[in-house]
Amino acid sequence: MRRPQRPDDRRNDSAAAADPSSPPPDPAADGPAGNLPAELTAFVGRSAELAALTEALAAARLITVTGVGGVGKSRLAARAAAAVRPRDGAWLVELDSVRDPELVEHALASALELTDHTSRSPRQVLLDRLAGRELLLVVDGFEHLVAATASLVHDLLVRCPGLRVLAAGRRPLGMAGERVFPLAPMAESDAAALFAERAAACLPGFALDGGHHAEVLELCRRLDGIPLALELAAGRLRALSPGQLLARLDDRFRLLTGAHRDLLPRHQTLRTAIGWSHELCTAQERLLWTRLSVFSGPFDLEAVEYVCSGDGLLAEEVLDIVDELLAQSVLTREESPTGVRYRMLDTVRAYGAEWLRATGDTARMRRRHRDWYMGLATWCELDWFSPRQAEVATLVECELPNLRAALEFCLTEPEETHLGQYLAGTLWFCWVGCGRLAEGRHWLDRAVDLEGGHEESRLKALWVLGYVAILQGDTVPALCALQECQDTAERTGSAVAAAYAVHRLGCLALVSDDMPRAERLLRTALDEYRRIGELNSNVLMGQVELAMTLAFQGSLGDAVALCEEVRQVCEDHGERWTLAYALYVLGYAAWTRGEPDLARELVTRCLDLDHAFHDLLGTVLAVELLALFTATEGDAAEAAVLQGVASRIWPSVGLPLFGSQYFGGPHALCEARARERLGDELYEAQLRAGALLPPDAAVARALGRGTDVASGPRRGRRTARAEGPAPHTREPAASPTRKGGETTG
Repeated sequence: MRRPQRPDDRRNDSAAAADPSSPPPDPAADGPAGNLPAELTAFVGRSAELAALTEALAAARLITVTGVGGVGKSRLAARAAAAVRPRDGAWLVELDSVRDPELVEHALASALELTDHTSRSPRQVLLDRLAGRELLLVVDGFEHLVAATASLVHDLLVRCPGLRVLAAGRRPLGMAGERVFPLAPMAESDAAALFAERAAACLPGFALDGGHHAEVLELCRRLDGIPLALELAAGRLRALSPGQLLARLDDRFRLLTGAHRDLLPRHQTLRTAIGWSHELCTAQERLLWTRLSVFSGPFDLEAVEYVCSGDGLLAEEVLDIVDELLAQSVLTREESPTGVRYRMLDTVRAYGAEWLRATGDTARMRRRHRDWYMGLATWCELDWFSPRQAEVATLVECELPNLRAALEFCLTEPEETHLGQYLAGTLWFCWVGCGRLAEGRHWLDRAVDLEGGHEESRLKALWVLGYVAILQGDTVPALCALQECQDTAERTGSAVAAAYAVHRLGCLALVSDDMPRAERLLRTALDEYRRIGELNSNVLMGQVELAMTLAFQGSLGDAVALCEEVRQVCEDHGERWTLAYALYVLGYAAWTRGEPDLARELVTRCLDLDHAFHDLLGTVLAVELLALFTATEGDAAEAAVLQGVASRIWPSVGLPLFGSQYFGGPHALCEARARERLGDELYEAQLRAGALLPPDAAVARALGRGTDVASGPRRGRRTARAEGPAPHTREPAASPTRKGGETTG
């Protein structure tokens, strides 16, 4: 099983001055506006279409580029979007790998880099977060999800007046106000230029004036000027001359068109082009092409070698065959944070899937695909408790389309249900640790609603469902899932599931302000973990959660001892995610003991770690505590700015400060000191300024690497006598254990 490569260092943009009168920026606008991919090949021709589409975007809020598969809709839409970027950017959401209509909203939120851990629906989050933004949304590959996409786009356009949508698909969305932009095949001159450019890429020195001009023009006419067909044809020039291409193309037209007279002519042409490329492949190349159709989204070589080898295809031959398919434009190559990956265009994949169905091998290949990604998820869960946590998070992000495909297969095939339950539960670190609570809830709800006949798999799905529901603030479903898990585990003798159920019930008591019950349940769970030999990030988080219950009840020394133990285990194992929460508690303890420099050092490191994991809960808790430190040091204006930063993050986590007397004390103390020094008017102004800072800039500000709202770059922090409360205070900092302490963004 492959281990992930180290991801690129995350950038840390400096904070920018905020204008209280301007609308809040997009949640992801602290970096380059939008997520349009860089063009890897030259954009050839289409100048008239590009000008017309760009002009249309200035006049209409919803435009759908339609046309046959392979005609170049996606490329034209992306180029037009790049030319008319609005204030908050142009954002691409690709839906070709999404199969479940319920995941359209999740895919859009993911593309927009929006994070939200509440129990709100993704649609409501999108409506709330995009209100007031001025952005262009490029929706590509929606044709198999027309109803779900149209419904979402309609609601977004109605509620978000600054939003424009550019869709690209084989059919219109069918909405009022939609302007359809039909895209015809390329003009002959453009088609010839495209063929020549792509041919030169695989056959250096190729040119239209090299005696091939007439043959190329004839090829373009025969292929009807469809870009995908032209690129497939150009990819064959390594083996055939343009004249040979013409001769073989003529044969394939006669062979394939007659079998599909019910298709539109251009569909026949594209199918012929793809089928012709398929026929020109060797038997092994065709076999691999067919088997690759089970993948969804990008995939890597090791996955291909496992899933597709066997029964006529040796694993050691796969690399050479992949190279040939790349050369023929059947596959495309792309760089990712985890290394080189491959992608198959949807039209090409669909063609391969038809051949796979014809051979009767679809179910077997989907099971092999499921087995690989089940193994990957299992390995990642184990490696989460290691120095490779960040790499695991990056890998899972890249593999989500295939993990979704594996889950969908398991949860739609009755004999596979128990494996779907196991996979949904095993991915807890993805749902919790990588900021995908809403999607995790979707899969877990589906999984536990089915009977798979394997209690252990269902029990794992149940306690993970309870965990996720706690993090979302959905206490009733959480209690139901955890109680069912505990009862079933005790009845069947599953000590592991029983321990996790008791642990998460303790978390539920913690967020409900029932500290004695929380302490009792957490101690019981930790004792059981020790008895059965369980040690991982969840177990360590249980110790941090117990430390918080002790701190809330005034036993600060015992809380510190627990967190120091967690800190040592984390250092020994290279664990960083749970370490951040232990540092948070230790930082608060240092502040209460009158050690402000140490306290700031500990909580600053905590914030660095939380931000690296996109852990919104850990981030906002650290910012709240740093705001209190800053007020104590005498910088009331900066403390108010940091409280404004926190006020922007809390709605994506849950109820601000959880509505709890335990969690609310530090915030109230900070606010009281800042208001006393600044006065209400200046305090509110600084609060608004902090709320306008984009996420990375806000974190940089909290870490002391940002800019002042009014006076420019911060050059240092004025330190005053520490004014922390006495160690016996009942106003501890906001707990890192809100909803289990592992919400991430």
